Amino acid sequence: MKLSFPCSQCFCSTSDDKEVYKNEKGGESPSNFRLFSYHDLKIASDGFSSKNKVGEGGFGSVYKGRLRDGTIVAIKVLSVELESMRGEREFISEIAALSDVHHENLVNLHGCCVEGAKRCLVYDYMENNSLSHRFLGGEQNRNSFSWSKRKNVSLGVAKALAYLHEEKNPYIVHRDIKASNVLLDHNFNPKVADFGLSRLFQDDATHISTRVAGTLGYLSPEYAISGRLTRKSDVYSFGVLLLEIMTGRPVVDFDMEHGEQFLVDKVWGMYNGERLVDVVDNVLLKEDDEGLIEEAVRFLKVGLLCVQETTKLRPRMSGVIKMLSEENSVDGVKIFQPGFVADLMDVKINKKKSTMSF
Repeated sequence: MKLSFPCSQCFCSTSDDKEVYKNEKGGESPSNFRLFSYHDLKIASDGFSSKNKVGEGGFGSVYKGRLRDGTIVAIKVLSVELESMRGEREFISEIAALSDVHHENLVNLHGCCVEGAKRCLVYDYMENNSLSHRFLGGEQNRNSFSWSKRKNVSLGVAKALAYLHEEKNPYIVHRDIKASNVLLDHNFNPKVADFGLSRLFQDDATHISTRVAGTLGYLSPEYAISGRLTRKSDVYSFGVLLLEIMTGRPVVDFDMEHGEQFLVDKVWGMYNGERLVDVVDNVLLKEDDEGLIEEAVRFLKVGLLCVQETTKLRPRMSGVIKMLSEENSVDGVKIFQPGFVADLMDVKINKKKSTMSF
């Protein structure tokens, strides 16, 4: 389920967004950033044919394409509504976030297309699609997702977020960390993608109040209820993702007997009952590795630390990396109750003209 609350105000409301948009309209472009014509991208993707369609998100479709120089790319064609310009802000946010970031675990943005109402973004093509595509959807998919791959993906996403939160200035909050926004290259190395909802923060800003957008199950409770966005909102989402990778269970599941079940609540119950090992994905038990289960339980504990209801108790992403890498121990660390949004009525809705789409 995806929550989306389009802004009823001007689509270009921050100075960062305006500057990037101005650049793409004819000013200086970031280094190594290309402006593509819509015609060239249409040719590259064979007319945006269905056979080349590799994904679809809340704001557009993604196609595989081959540029004139032979480079294989992913072309994201955004759906922009002419009247409301819905999709324009997401386009600008992606460029603002990705035009000047360089990290091995972030998707690489080659450039964009701006022609009339047409908006396209051109990225590296990821051979193994997304984490949700390769990992979710049954035991057969999970069988190919070994412990070493899960560990590599978990650490890679953590490193990407630590870079965005702690090394960039202005720092960046992604706002929509989830399995479908983690892409996998030919070696299954993770690349965090889809920065359409991201926000840039100046160093002296502790938070911003904004419309709520993201995906149910990954939304931190304080952000969903109050609209107060901080780096700890991403930490929460990462914690949910980590629990998902370790358990092989969906973030929100439906059971005929118990109704809707949230993964965070399920794992917390097992932790309280000292039965965390029971929620480790049974596919991993087949690997016959004595240390594997101990590591998986440690990763689950780190996930629970990230989803604690009190934001100040959640670790920074650099601290998460140290715990996942065993530089810092989680043994004896007190884990407090997590928070999660179980009722859509709790989600803050812009009192002006806002809508929900799922």
